[in-house]
Amino acid sequence: MTRDGRLGVGIIGAGRVGPVIGAALAGAGHALTGITSGSDDDRVAGVLPDVPVLDTAEVLRRSELVVIAVPHDELPGLVAGLSDIGAWQPGQLVLHTDPAYGIGVLEPAQRNGAIPLAVHPAISFTGTSIDLRQLQVAFAAVTAPAPVLPIAQALAVEIGCEPVVVAEQDRPAYAEAIATASEFSRAIIGQSTSLLRGIGVENPGGYLSALVQSTVERALREASDPLDL
Repeated sequence: MTRDGRLGVGIIGAGRVGPVIGAALAGAGHALTGITSGSDDDRVAGVLPDVPVLDTAEVLRRSELVVIAVPHDELPGLVAGLSDIGAWQPGQLVLHTDPAYGIGVLEPAQRNGAIPLAVHPAISFTGTSIDLRQLQVAFAAVTAPAPVLPIAQALAVEIGCEPVVVAEQDRPAYAEAIATASEFSRAIIGQSTSLLRGIGVENPGGYLSALVQSTVERALREASDPLDL
């Protein structure tokens, strides 16, 4: 870590999440050292202009903080594989964004001296700069060893979120809650718009917009304070 607390940050994963987290951390004053290539490098370049595209090992070599934002089923193998080739550096911060895993999945990196952090911002990422505004009103689930928990919380704040500590053993339940809210909402809206389209309503998404938003906001208020009905 540099003297003023700014970090050299590398991003592994060029999907919807990694570039946005990188942009948020850059906005907080950290220096981006590189990002791995993805399926849509043009979109990534729009979010992170002038950030070099590097292979994974080189991203690790250059970075004090490594953000891993890869699909759920790829994370364990990626961490273990980088450990097998000795890519992790002692004292290096490694942060993943998967909702279901805590820090256990980073244990191979931890054995090599890296510091494990799990931070999941609770938004539905689009992979564009729009997400930066959403992060400013979002929460993030944070899991980390007690001595470095303040670092994970501080990074969540710098991303733009309010950190909420989730225990290691509670990450599966947390992930289920996130998946239920995301997938059920998407499925119900898809079913409703299909019905409206079937009876000739044009722009069914726009038609339902105010209804869905007001209903969700009321449900969230009631969930936060069930006495305030």
